[in-house]
Amino acid sequence: MITFLHGKLAEALPTQVIVDVNGVGYEVLIPLSSFDKLPQPGQPLKILTHLAIRDDAHVLYGFMTAAERDLFRMLINTVSGIGPKIALNILSGTSTTSLRSAVANGDVKMLSQISGVGKKTAERIVVELRDKIGKAAAFEAGSAERSLSADDQKVNDAVLALVALGFKQPEAHDTIRAALAVLGPQASVEQLVRASLKKGS
Repeated sequence: MITFLHGKLAEALPTQVIVDVNGVGYEVLIPLSSFDKLPQPGQPLKILTHLAIRDDAHVLYGFMTAAERDLFRMLINTVSGIGPKIALNILSGTSTTSLRSAVANGDVKMLSQISGVGKKTAERIVVELRDKIGKAAAFEAGSAERSLSADDQKVNDAVLALVALGFKQPEAHDTIRAALAVLGPQASVEQLVRASLKKGS
């Protein structure tokens, strides 16, 4: 499994990038939410990836944040009828915070307005992701509307990463908060998740 690429951004389009890693160009499909966070072409780039292996191709999907990749994986692995293409459309059509809020609040109307997502698919997303995303997502989304601080956003992203790894939402929240108290506010999302996993093992 290729989990990330670290190289130079060779080309960038709204739906895909080419990353030059030591002279090898990797084509990576991305959502619009990641396109907005890209550096200028020629600049260093680290992009998180998900490798999908099909009969006719190996396709790399790329994300600039762990929260985007975690939601992408949740969508394709949990919701029946959603493949990588629709999952990318969903991430392109809304922010990770808005998506979590819509699922937590059962907002089928908002989800069904995203390109490629009809009412039935939106209903499946709500039903099949609600337990994974949890009620805390609604609170987090409400906090975001009141201008989420960088620290709170970091906690949200770390919590979502743990949920994607099988933690229950309240347990993930408590574990990340405890890790933050030990490591301090300068800790990265990755460090918080690693510390939480060590504690839980």
